[in-house]
Amino acid sequence: MTQSTDLHDLTVAELASALRDRKVSAVETAQHFLARAQSHADLGAFLDTNSDVTLRQARTADERLAAGTAGVLEGVPMAHKDIFVTRDFATTAGSRMLDGYHSPFDATVVSRLADTGVVTLGKLNCDEFAMGSANENSAFGPVKNPWDITRTPGGSSGGSAAAVAARLAPAATGTDTGGSIRQPASFCGITGIKPTYGRASRYGMVAFASSLDQAGVLARSAQDCALVLSSMCGPDPERDSTSLDVPAEDFTRTLAEPIKGLRIGVPAEFFGEGLAPDVRAAVDAALKEYEALGARLVPISLPRTELSIPVYYIIAPAEASSNLSRFDGVKFGHRAKDFKDLNDMYEQTRAEGFGDEVKRRIMIGTYVLSHGYYDAYYLQAQKIRRMIADDFQQAFQQCDVIAGPVAPTVAWALGGHGNDPLADYLADIFTLPASLAGLPGMSLPVGFGAGNLPVGLQLIGNHLSESRLLNVAHRFQQATDWHIRRPQGI
Repeated sequence: MTQSTDLHDLTVAELASALRDRKVSAVETAQHFLARAQSHADLGAFLDTNSDVTLRQARTADERLAAGTAGVLEGVPMAHKDIFVTRDFATTAGSRMLDGYHSPFDATVVSRLADTGVVTLGKLNCDEFAMGSANENSAFGPVKNPWDITRTPGGSSGGSAAAVAARLAPAATGTDTGGSIRQPASFCGITGIKPTYGRASRYGMVAFASSLDQAGVLARSAQDCALVLSSMCGPDPERDSTSLDVPAEDFTRTLAEPIKGLRIGVPAEFFGEGLAPDVRAAVDAALKEYEALGARLVPISLPRTELSIPVYYIIAPAEASSNLSRFDGVKFGHRAKDFKDLNDMYEQTRAEGFGDEVKRRIMIGTYVLSHGYYDAYYLQAQKIRRMIADDFQQAFQQCDVIAGPVAPTVAWALGGHGNDPLADYLADIFTLPASLAGLPGMSLPVGFGAGNLPVGLQLIGNHLSESRLLNVAHRFQQATDWHIRRPQGI
């Protein structure tokens, strides 16, 4: 029997194996992780737990394991970013606007993982409506980085990253609109992957920017990401019009393939002014490790990298202003108590329910979509978005994957950017281009920078190349031990 005190050290793959071999029960595993979540509540990672629901799911998993009808992840506990709707747990999207809301259905990603036997531990904190780079925009308080609780875990999937890094869950779901899986994975020293846009269903994800939002996974290793992602992805055409008609794939099949001869594109624009020396040193060392593994570095150019920031912060707020118009206090969510008439109810409800960053982006989005500015801003941004995507296709004629930093710096102090939203926006410069192009991208830990804080390497692939990315990351993790380092005291 596996000692319960060691359960949080096991990876998803190891836990699944231990559960199948009946070395540990799903109930015992669930109880262990629920206790850890409670004992590390000061991190602010969880927004909602329900031990009755979790243990009921665990008992069902044990019955299936005993009967020999278990799914591939039967009994493995996970937690979901609070942007995915769930029947048994509250869904707030980190906003007062949805405080206490319970959905009548589960998001497709949640239900697909449940079908493979995943036991849900609860819902994880995030920036309000996934708008942020530091997880300080949540209406329910910030999340703290387990490596240094005075630092941000990154955003918007900061609760997911912190929970995995602190061993409160072996893996967690996240969403990535402009880097919200990759950046927190980097800041918290774990592995995270955003698949090709449309690979995972968006049904049941509270929408921020519909042409950019994509579900993904955060875990401790590429192998674990591959296991979970295989269960999450697949077509969902009846419920999600943006879902790709591409069959589900077993991303673990090619993990161990050699990478000798792999061409890794290194974009000059990712290594210029603004990249902190400590981050560059860790990324350079990782690239040298890849050379030692038989890969070849190829200089490439992504000339419109700098334009990704203004393009993203026109398109994403425009889509947000449209998506968030549904939160008006009429059918669900928060409603102001005191109002004079219908228009006043709308105004008071939205003023009370939305936080500052959400209001800021709604106003920007409404402005760029307004008459007289649509052509000058939104239409031009969409044209440049197409050019950014074309730049990637040009680059992929010279290389197989693209590598570079995830963020210009290590995690900054909580409140470090103060009231300067532009500082947060600029921190997304290396993750935004792949999101605008709809490409798969991932982050894997490759060292430490200032303050002994983690540094991540970003890998970007062409459309539908998740297997290649996971293979490239897995081979690196077989040769190094950065991904098994843990925060002190955890």
